[in-house]
Amino acid sequence: MTGDLAARRLAVVGVALLLAAMLTGFATGAVPNPRMALSAHLAGTTSALMLIALSAIWHRVTLSSRGHGWASGLLAFGAVTNWAAVLLAAIWGAGATTMPIAAKGMTGTAWQESVIAAALLALSLAILVGLGLVLRGLLARGE
Repeated sequence: MTGDLAARRLAVVGVALLLAAMLTGFATGAVPNPRMALSAHLAGTTSALMLIALSAIWHRVTLSSRGHGWASGLLAFGAVTNWAAVLLAAIWGAGATTMPIAAKGMTGTAWQESVIAAALLALSLAILVGLGLVLRGLLARGE
């Protein structure tokens, strides 16, 4: 994947996620846990803005074709999964295990809590590795 294609991927996913996050804001009162829905709205908005900002500086990231693909893919996955995991917790009335403040005491079934925990772990690792690749690509340009 070229750097231009990776930047476009980040911009498209970022804008789509921003739209989804804005629509999530309208649904905060229609789910079992409105506080968690507000968290999903905010997580989606900030994740979307991260992707859009990264797409704007992507021309400064020097990576191989595979590096561009991995970095942009991991970041897009992490951003979307961040919004989706928190939204699922809001819809299920779950999340007390991993997000106790936003869950406000609401606990889902064991499998729901496990799905949320696994998603949060996966997205955290994806974003950390993706940002590490971006930092590496930014530093490589100065060599």
